Amino acid sequence: MTSSTPKIEVRDLHKAFGPKEVLTGLNLDVGVGESVVVIGGSGTGKSVLIKCIIGLLKPDSGSIRIDGVETIGMRGKDREEVLKKFGMLFQGAALFDSINVWQNVAFALIQSQGMDHNKAKGIALEKMAQVGLGPEVGELSPAELSGGMQKRVGLARAIATQPQIIFFDEPTTGLDPIMGDVINDLIVESVRDLGATALSITHDMASARKIADRIAMIYEGKIIWAGPVREIDSSGSDHVDQFINGRAEGPIKMAVRG
Repeated sequence: MTSSTPKIEVRDLHKAFGPKEVLTGLNLDVGVGESVVVIGGSGTGKSVLIKCIIGLLKPDSGSIRIDGVETIGMRGKDREEVLKKFGMLFQGAALFDSINVWQNVAFALIQSQGMDHNKAKGIALEKMAQVGLGPEVGELSPAELSGGMQKRVGLARAIATQPQIIFFDEPTTGLDPIMGDVINDLIVESVRDLGATALSITHDMASARKIADRIAMIYEGKIIWAGPVREIDSSGSDHVDQFINGRAEGPIKMAVRG
């Protein structure tokens, strides 16, 4: 890997579910230490893109390279080594109800790394403190937490293993604007402190503007525009302009059922 090698490099990615083509030749680069946010409407393929990159879905064709190494078709220990580079904040936090909060945060440390429970708990409480949660919260169950607190726990879990790459799946969905902004600030701080690369997907433009170095828009399974966040308002793309301004009229047609 050279300094010019993207941390994530996606080329000509295709993925269909039966007759429905979701990704139709998508290309995307994310540089080392860069925060890229992919925007787009519901059903445009944002989540499918992330699931393909982390290996939850197998693309039909194309290439996904992490640090210059092809990952499609990778198995066994090689796949495990790549997965160790990843952290993820899932939409809805996706916490395990059967274990308490600190055990959720320490889950990968214990299950994947075989870390001693006491050491893992110490790291979990440290990461929780970084996102504004006291040690007393660690003994609670996820069901006892508000939506905003669950997102904080999810973020603490995402950074617990010191990942090189963090994925954020609709990080502010379901939160009020103030709590959403709190989570955005925590994301920016966490990524910066780790020196991590970040790839996020969202339809929340306030979030995208805050956490992105660069924004890319997906439409009909491809990236149709990408550029620095400061250029989003002068993209020259009618599709981007319609989306970021939330206009019903424009080239993007939403299906409406009667």
